[in-house]
Amino acid sequence: MRNNEIAMVGVPMDLGADRRGVDMGPSAIRYASVKEKLAGLGYRVKDLGNLVVPTPESMDAGENKLKYMREITAVSRELAETTDQVVQSGCFPLILGGDHSIAIGSIAGVARHHKRMGVIWFDAHGDLNTSKTSPSGNIHGMPLAISLGWGHPDLVNIGGVSPKLRPEDVVIIGARQLDEGERTLIREQGIHVFTMHDIDRMGMGPVMEEALQIVTDGTDGVHLSLDLDSLDPVDAPGVGTPVAGGITYRESHLAMEILAETGVLTSAEFVEVNPILDHGNRTAKAAVALIGSVFGEKVL
Repeated sequence: MRNNEIAMVGVPMDLGADRRGVDMGPSAIRYASVKEKLAGLGYRVKDLGNLVVPTPESMDAGENKLKYMREITAVSRELAETTDQVVQSGCFPLILGGDHSIAIGSIAGVARHHKRMGVIWFDAHGDLNTSKTSPSGNIHGMPLAISLGWGHPDLVNIGGVSPKLRPEDVVIIGARQLDEGERTLIREQGIHVFTMHDIDRMGMGPVMEEALQIVTDGTDGVHLSLDLDSLDPVDAPGVGTPVAGGITYRESHLAMEILAETGVLTSAEFVEVNPILDHGNRTAKAAVALIGSVFGEKVL
């Protein structure tokens, strides 16, 4: 990392998904000793607590193709302001989710500080749906599309600039379940996707080397967005949308270790930890271990 001060922000968001419980993700990650892990690696960590997120029971889901859009928009705006302030303070922003819709706000906030930003998106899914293509209307399947400027104006214009990202500066790693609309968008826009087929054939090392060449080519910052469902459910059972045949625990650590060696990351988020569906907080512990690796932890 470029500095040794980290500001953690929790976003207990579960409005973007159908299954409850992911709102407890930030607490589970904290309980798994993320702050202690980072402090042990020599970082000064400020825990800024959690943003306030309304519960689904107290709200009307609204438009079926964009469920809870009003509430998600409001929280995303607040998160954009918070991450903006974190970067201005000189700290590295580390965002703890919550469902993946939180990336709308985190990317909007950090993008203010970069003329052109690369993104590495670890996910079993593409998160490239819009209201026209989404089978569910769940916004946690749309944040990457929104950050690229595709979607409802209230969402894509958060932070005052759209798009925040260019398709050629984005890499998705670990994809194995894509909707048809996402496949079409990926082909049309030339978005770089390393599916599990690619990881199996090439190996995680070469995948990461190629991914890093893509996201650092002409950019002035790199954001990491890691959905724990990118890992195989054997290693990360506590996620809302598990898909068999994912990245292994060791492959995910190798990816984070390679990222750490480059020193290019300027912001990061870890999302979709769902303690209700977990076993012994195993998924949160995996998240903390990966956070350790991406911030430089080594065996020797």
